[in-house]
Amino acid sequence: MVNVFLILVLSFGVFVALFVIPSFMTRRAVFKVIKIFCQTNALDAEHARTPDELGLVPPAFFERMTKPRDYKPQALRVLKEAEVVRVTADGRVYLSQREFGEELKCNRLLAHQVRTALKRYSRNDGGRE
Repeated sequence: MVNVFLILVLSFGVFVALFVIPSFMTRRAVFKVIKIFCQTNALDAEHARTPDELGLVPPAFFERMTKPRDYKPQALRVLKEAEVVRVTADGRVYLSQREFGEELKCNRLLAHQVRTALKRYSRNDGGRE
């Protein structure tokens, strides 16, 4: 009975490690990629940038062996497939804000980031006074 339970727990652990964790990390990286596009103002074809300029190129083989996995290149691929990120004729990429909801627009993301920073600052400053 203990062996069956142990096999079930290990099977569940393998399932989580193979499917749930990468999915969660990619979803988290999607927001980081959107933030990168917003910060670099790559929001239309005129201001498009190469993936290398944005830091979204997959690392070289030896870098992958020594560093933790970077999910941002995979998140960029997902956003391209969803047509949220568009590619120009010369291979540069930009974020098409028309394709996603109001809560994901750059101004809202950056406003949320500012509010979060102000909350952190006020907590730290409030503790000193």
